[in-house]
This record gives sequence, structure tokens and C-alpha cells, in this order.
Amino acid sequence: MLRFRLQDLPTLEASPTSPAILRAKIGELIIHSVNAAAQVEMLDRETGEYRVVLQGTIDLDEPGAGR
Repeated sequence: MLRFRLQDLPTLEASPTSPAILRAKIGELIIHSVNAAAQVEMLDRETGEYRVVLQGTIDLDEPGAGR
């Protein structure tokens, strides 16, 4: 599994993209974070449109570098 890096963040905005690809990218971001939180910013129950904000801290330590 490749490590998610700071320079990978702009790829989250690449569009159009499939939900499966976006799910994988966001999953990698969360897995490689020290902490993460989500906030539902907007939800339209009539149209199903939503906006979710993710906030967290990426683990910048390289694997195997030791702490």
C-alpha cells in the first residue's frame, strides 16, 4: 500500500472521478492520518445533495524511520 503524502492532496479534487476512486483516495488519506474528523456541512433532503468536510493531520513520519 502506498503512503498518502501531502503532495497527493490536490488529486482529491480531480474531477470527474468515480465514487470508487474517490473512496480509495479518501480512505488512504484517513488511514495515513494521525487524527481525522468529518463534519456534514450541508444536506438537502429533497435532492440528496450533500457536502462533507474532512479535517485531520497527515502522519508525516516515514515508515521505518522510527520515532
